Amino acid sequence: MAEPATPPPTGTSPPPTTPPPAAPPRTAPPPARQSPARQSSAAPPSARQSPGAPPPAAVRPRRRRPRRRFTHTLTARAVLVTCAVALVSVLVTALVAVPLAVRGVERRDQAALAAQARLAADVLRVRPSRQRDAAGDRLIRQLREQQIEVYVVQGGLADRPGLPRQVVNRISAGRDVSGRRFVNGQRTLVEGRALPGGEGVVLTRATPQGPWRQVLRALWLPLLAGLTAGAAAGLLLARRLARPIRHAATAAARLRAGDRAVRVPVEPPDEVADLAYALNGLAAALATSEGRQREFLLSVSHELRTPLTAIRGWAEALADGVIGADEAAATGRTMLTEAQRLDRLVADLLALARLEAVDFPLEPVPVDLTRLAVDAERTWSERCAAVGVPFRLEVPGTAVPAYTDPGRIRQVVDGLLENALRVVPPGASVVLAVRPAGAGPAAGGLVEVRDGGPGFTDDDLAVAFERGALHQRYRGVRKVGSGLGLALAAGLVRRLGGEIVAGHAAEGGAAFTVRLPAHPYPTRTSA
Repeated sequence: MAEPATPPPTGTSPPPTTPPPAAPPRTAPPPARQSPARQSSAAPPSARQSPGAPPPAAVRPRRRRPRRRFTHTLTARAVLVTCAVALVSVLVTALVAVPLAVRGVERRDQAALAAQARLAADVLRVRPSRQRDAAGDRLIRQLREQQIEVYVVQGGLADRPGLPRQVVNRISAGRDVSGRRFVNGQRTLVEGRALPGGEGVVLTRATPQGPWRQVLRALWLPLLAGLTAGAAAGLLLARRLARPIRHAATAAARLRAGDRAVRVPVEPPDEVADLAYALNGLAAALATSEGRQREFLLSVSHELRTPLTAIRGWAEALADGVIGADEAAATGRTMLTEAQRLDRLVADLLALARLEAVDFPLEPVPVDLTRLAVDAERTWSERCAAVGVPFRLEVPGTAVPAYTDPGRIRQVVDGLLENALRVVPPGASVVLAVRPAGAGPAAGGLVEVRDGGPGFTDDDLAVAFERGALHQRYRGVRKVGSGLGLALAAGLVRRLGGEIVAGHAAEGGAAFTVRLPAHPYPTRTSA
């Protein structure tokens, strides 16, 4: 919280403790005629804009969202993928099942032909020659009706030409024949049975043309049903997966529009639930961040308004002649103090804004933290003694090396000491301590600022380095600054490759410990 403005010195007409009231309105001089150059500069931006320059950002047309095509949606792609998988499965099934089915058909036909060959052999074996001819003729006619050719082997010769010689010789030798052979140039199923006396009977049946076509004709309906089921399953799965994503997209659009109360329902699978948790956490974080930003802007505006009000009040008092000549010097010093305070606040704001820039100026070099603490002690011991606060310096007898920017780290130390001096009551101590971070010099160094003030609670420590957090909590309760000092210190330390933590001090107040590296560190581009 800003300190109240210093009142003007007493005189014949002392101003009140609050800034003096504004003087009565004075007649303003007539406006001077502007030169053509001034008139041209006062013209609206659209008139001053060069013909080739792009239009201002405020009037640029808003980019339209590209039209969504169905083929680019998750549903369409999932359906296509499942259809492709189903099609591949159908093709693999066909490639495996069709040959098996064809071989099964051929084995079935071969077995049926073998049974008929055994029957023909039995008929011809048990009948006399004359009866055999009559029975054989009837059997041959019946078999030919079934598209089966019958060959009778007698005396080493077949009764009709076309039968392979190897089959005839095998039958004449008293051995049966079973398999596929070429008969009359056509691949044929052959079943032969030998009879006593070198005779025999051979049955042939031409292999059915296009067995693959027959099998596919029987399998196409189940395969098509499987493909359709795969496409339907893909459509259902895609819609199930796309629904929570659409909900998340809608929630993100509402977040972009400024609705921070939006929440996404959490539903399985785990990946979708993680997305919902992430969006809900983002919405909560944005709401918290914007709330803190609003509070921070309110507090900063208050801090800016306080010195401005004081400067304006004293300036109006001087302009109206309320302040005499003998009090003008003191009034000028008061206005200068308020202006310096305003300048510090603006400088802190600019430094915080620039911390995240890549070109933030840093000049790290090897630094002796012991010497830096001794230099700070010369300045702060006098300031603390002036308000009745003991200042204690704790340093080792040897150097504590670190690799840092001496100007920036001194800025951090001064900021922490100023915060401590603001809240410490008279009689309580302020301590600046330096010590090595570890056993060897490569461990770096520690700089610690402790005080005997009111300190922080555990909840305060969790938000100590957030902009304006402690300022908002303790404004009106204890003396507070602008709410930027700790955030600026934390950002500087992180940019310098170190760490800063807040804790409880043995003196009863707060303790801030800064750890700095001993060797060069990778440049950080973000605080």
